[in-house]
Amino acid sequence: MKDAVVERGALRLPFDPDQVVDNLRFERYCGSSRTDSFLSGALANKLYYLARPFLGVSVRRHLQKLRLAGWQSIPFPHWPVDRTVEQVHETMLRLCVQAHDGEEVPFIWFWPERFLSCAIVTHDVEAVEGRDFCPALMDIDESFGIKSSFQLIPEQRYALSLSFIESIRSRGFEVNVHDLNHDGRLFASEANFRDRAGRINQYGRAFGAHGFRSGALYRNLAWCGALEFSYDMSVPNAAHLDPQRGGCCTVMPYFIGKILELPVTTTQDYSLFYILNQYSIHLWKSQIAEIMEKHGLASFIVHPDYIVESRTRDTYKSLLAYLAELRSEGKIWIALPREVNEWWRARSQMKLVRQGNNWVIEGPEKDKARIAYAVLDGDRLTYEPSLKYRERPRLREDSDLGYDIKALETHRPRSNPAQMRSAPQMIS
Repeated sequence: MKDAVVERGALRLPFDPDQVVDNLRFERYCGSSRTDSFLSGALANKLYYLARPFLGVSVRRHLQKLRLAGWQSIPFPHWPVDRTVEQVHETMLRLCVQAHDGEEVPFIWFWPERFLSCAIVTHDVEAVEGRDFCPALMDIDESFGIKSSFQLIPEQRYALSLSFIESIRSRGFEVNVHDLNHDGRLFASEANFRDRAGRINQYGRAFGAHGFRSGALYRNLAWCGALEFSYDMSVPNAAHLDPQRGGCCTVMPYFIGKILELPVTTTQDYSLFYILNQYSIHLWKSQIAEIMEKHGLASFIVHPDYIVESRTRDTYKSLLAYLAELRSEGKIWIALPREVNEWWRARSQMKLVRQGNNWVIEGPEKDKARIAYAVLDGDRLTYEPSLKYRERPRLREDSDLGYDIKALETHRPRSNPAQMRSAPQMIS
């Protein structure tokens, strides 16, 4: 970052890093190219969904491949995982540490119990066949010791009963709302969205759901305030293979007003099987590795409708086996989406308090939280969650590193485009 000026105790920047990060997370860089040219208009989209029930599976898949033509040439976000937000945060933090003569920066570690990363498995139930496969899918997940969430469509696609919903929840799985009727028109206009959001909220209360995901990952983050959910799961990291292009460019949860966004950070099963024609977990493993390098959230969408057949089901079982292996090695926390939501919200309320030469954590769920340190290894920034187990220099009693502890706990930087004295947001 050539324009950054680092002096003792101060970092001067010609831009506001907060604004850069927000522009990425909220997809403000997309402009008018959010959707591709084929079937992209509102009328064409409406016609497609009207005709969809009468189209054979092979025809629909052919149309979807045409719609995604040229995705390999999209320059940004980076595919298969974009970590631009994390890179911005780390660059800011590295410069701040340098400005303070390399003193280590304490912060509240990203995940509970010192897990290096996190993973969630989610199931969007598209049609009757998928609904009927849900009990068998729960058996599969449980065989690997993994609990998942099921996103259910409230209207038109299939019948739902409270007993069916309870049959999922009673086994320790989670139930969320998936769109209203999955007709592709949820965001056709703001008035239409607000009308449907009211009904979606009613279903959320009836289901006892804390989370929401839109159909086909369509989204307009400026309207999300109308949804009465604790968290959303509708924003992809890099949407090259989704109908609405763009992506939030981060592998960490982040707040959209009062709603916590749990971004979709891996390729959906449908895209893997029927767009890329891959039936191994090589791509998923590659994405997991990139996400874990930044200690992020690996979020999976696997539709019960698409793993009814043995070939795709075996691929899914391979994924579960790999996730279970990472968990057994202490590398990843496999959680329900609501558990991630609860943790991230609790963590945002925690704070670091200095007692003598040491730091302690105060706030909800503090017993699960751990203190880590950002340190420089040459010019490279590293995170060390186990520094307390080795000898390290104690901070001077009068040391004032100039970073805002509240900023670290919420991962919102206290910054100024002209002069920033606080540690920037690292990953949030």
